[in-house]
Amino acid sequence: MKKYLLVTFNPVFLIGLFCLVSCTSGNVEEEKSIRPNIVFMMSDDHAYQAISAYYDHLIETPNIDRIANEGMLFSNACVTNSICAPSRAVIFTGMHSHLNGKIDNRVPFDTSKVTFPQLLQDAGYQTAMFGKLHFGNNPKGFDQFKILPGQGQYYNPDFITKYDGRVRIEGYTTDLITDMTLEWMEEERDPSKPFFLAYLHKAPHRAWQPAERHFKEYINKSFPEPPTLFDDYEGRGSAAAEAEMNLLKHMNWAGDSKIYPEIMDELGIPETSKGDKSALLNFDKRMTPDQKAAWDAVYGPMNEEFKAAFPNMNEKEKMQWRFQRYMQDYLACIAAVDENVGRLLNYLDENGLTENTLVIYTSDQGFYLGEHGWFDKRFIYDESFLTPLLVRWPGIIEEGVKCDQMVQNLDFAQTMLEAAGVDALPEMQGESLLPLLKGEEEDWNRDAVYYHYYEYPGAHMVKRHYGVVTREYKLVHFYHDVDEWELYDRKKDPLEMKNVYNDPEYAGAVEELSSKLAELRVKYKDSPELDHKYIMEHLNR
Repeated sequence: MKKYLLVTFNPVFLIGLFCLVSCTSGNVEEEKSIRPNIVFMMSDDHAYQAISAYYDHLIETPNIDRIANEGMLFSNACVTNSICAPSRAVIFTGMHSHLNGKIDNRVPFDTSKVTFPQLLQDAGYQTAMFGKLHFGNNPKGFDQFKILPGQGQYYNPDFITKYDGRVRIEGYTTDLITDMTLEWMEEERDPSKPFFLAYLHKAPHRAWQPAERHFKEYINKSFPEPPTLFDDYEGRGSAAAEAEMNLLKHMNWAGDSKIYPEIMDELGIPETSKGDKSALLNFDKRMTPDQKAAWDAVYGPMNEEFKAAFPNMNEKEKMQWRFQRYMQDYLACIAAVDENVGRLLNYLDENGLTENTLVIYTSDQGFYLGEHGWFDKRFIYDESFLTPLLVRWPGIIEEGVKCDQMVQNLDFAQTMLEAAGVDALPEMQGESLLPLLKGEEEDWNRDAVYYHYYEYPGAHMVKRHYGVVTREYKLVHFYHDVDEWELYDRKKDPLEMKNVYNDPEYAGAVEELSSKLAELRVKYKDSPELDHKYIMEHLNR
């Protein structure tokens, strides 16, 4: 009877009634179909080489791989500034470091800058963040957050929360971040709204402290050495030779390799930094007695074996030992990340959320896994410059697609905003990846990206530099206390071992790339008049 009466009402009334219902929670299904949920997964220092969808010689990551298998893998995704906090600031503001103000890990983030989650929240998205932000502890634009202070801890971490102050929770950080995420999804998520979830892992950031279930397994594994492990930097400038990130010379023996301080003293091994021994000692204090006992049951015998072998090791053998010790802990940390990514993906499946959810997995930059003899990041060289990027969006992205277009973390904000139907800010400098995600590469016209690293002098002593990168070449200018140029042929020299900047065969490439570099510095407003004049003079030399 009510249905019959309704359809006999004046059509104008019916239209008004429909509009009223559409603006309330009664239109949940229509809103969901139009505006996707967004899950942004980011780990810290996760090298693409340590994801089996990219490279299966080190570790199997079936859950992270699943995103690629059911979506798109980007093989030329890169960053604008390869260092943690600045990279995150670029991602959340959609602006290069020199414009968002976060040029290095030391200067504070300018909290007056608008981040894309604020725009999503203003547009009706429910927003939440769990894990490691690193450039500020009170993020704007989130209905809920629980964040590690600064770098955070692997064991029994503190969290800064929106409503409960600072709390300490017993457990392993990678697991706890996921526990919090799933608890929010189950108990706080509003089904009447689309959601944006920032799921941000501390792992596998230094000092690589794995969960018990993984260090028991991985400490007995061995891994293939990269072909450039013993790089001597011949033919390149001073930047590579003077960087302080060599596995043997600069990695902490206690804090990183987990050699007990008393063993170091017994063997006469000096600290490589003033915080070397204290890093491990402070970690020991963080653990519960049961956790410490489990740790010592595995790392104690390793220390004894090392003590017996060390006096007879030559320099090459020490380097090889340190590489294996590094890989064991680094990759064990990733094993926990992969397991927990699987937990979240399974939750989406089990609760009918997969079909209307855009899932992005990335890292704040790449990382060296012994390539060029290094750990850490910072350089424009590929292992640091490239970052993993895997994206799944059922119905929009075809399954198992690979894309080699030049994309950057600068693009993430505008991509998520466009997916949500929200306008980006005029000052955002990236480009939405939606044409690529939809398979419309003809609508993508970027042929080069711009990079600029600033933190020098500083940790690891990587010199300041900027550069332009295409799929074929990489032109780099190291400046400040040097004036050195490098050019790499990315097709013929993928390991980046030969600087061909002064090779007459590449004169045309130098000229073309120099012009492109000047153009990009103007485009991204990173070209003070004197710098621009210098580049143009260099171009016309």
